[in-house]
Amino acid sequence: MEKLYTAVVTAKGGRDGHIKSEDGIIDMELKAPAALGGEDGYANPELLFAGAWGACYLGALGSVGKRDNVDVTQATVDVHISFNKESEAAYCLSAELHVHIPGVDWDIAQKMAEAAHRACPYSKATRNNIAVKVLAD
Repeated sequence: MEKLYTAVVTAKGGRDGHIKSEDGIIDMELKAPAALGGEDGYANPELLFAGAWGACYLGALGSVGKRDNVDVTQATVDVHISFNKESEAAYCLSAELHVHIPGVDWDIAQKMAEAAHRACPYSKATRNNIAVKVLAD
């Protein structure tokens, strides 16, 4: 494995804390969402994870589109990250990736969506760790 890039972000204070990247591009306050006893209007770990996964996933879908000679430049993915309670002291994440590829039949879009999920580094990182559904719209 050849390391190509390393992002460094320092987190303080947990869900009601602050994150700052080494390069200063990210410098933001975090709050738990209102549904978890916090307050709306702030970023939270699930939002950040969903955004990062979605961006990475579309990169993988771009590679699949290039391989299959299908234009995916207008494709979108809605990433749903859920924070779930397993027991009184245990929590876990689950995810749904809703993929939309304009002008592509559903069965082809679903196959492409699944291929991108197999290739995406974020999808690989979560494989067999959290429940994930990949659905072409």
